[in-house]
Amino acid sequence: AQDRISVKQAYIFLGILLVCALLLVLTTNLLTLLLAIIAVIFAGIYPLMKRYTYLPQVVLGIAFSFGIPMAFAATMNEIPNLAWLLFTANVVWTVSYDTAYAMIDRDDDIKLGLKSTAILFAELDTIMIGVLQVMFLCFMAMTYRLTDVGWPYLLGLCAAAALFIYQQYLLKDRLRENCLKAFLNNHWAGLVIFLGVIVQFGI
Repeated sequence: AQDRISVKQAYIFLGILLVCALLLVLTTNLLTLLLAIIAVIFAGIYPLMKRYTYLPQVVLGIAFSFGIPMAFAATMNEIPNLAWLLFTANVVWTVSYDTAYAMIDRDDDIKLGLKSTAILFAELDTIMIGVLQVMFLCFMAMTYRLTDVGWPYLLGLCAAAALFIYQQYLLKDRLRENCLKAFLNNHWAGLVIFLGVIVQFGI
């Protein structure tokens, strides 16, 4: 985007990454390979989605989340319900934070004829982000019943919930700089959940 490399160089770099990824996935099993093919398709079509649908964030979420069932498939040669629950949670989370990011460019996207969930949700944008955040937390809480995690994990979810409330505060006036801050704050939301898992299994 900043023209630091040419289009040709970008294609070469992409080819190198795809070959490396293929070599890695070939060390697993057929199920993981099939999932990888689907993941590549979603990753490939995502850049075009802003021209054809108001839900490019959903496609992005699916592309981001395919590593979850792939990890289960690679280690278990099957995809349990827990994997799909985590997959769904991650898609919902991605849509929520990428909608906050799309709010930054909403006016420009409208002028260019592009689409996003921020445009689709319109004045309900912050409410919908809040709904998606609650859904994410609910899905993640449901994993509690399917795993051996305990109170540290739940504490991580509570910390993430507090960060989501802070993000809603940032988004309330829809200022671009605050929308960016809310988007970036999701790094911390992910970290506190991750720390909850680490503490749980480190005890």
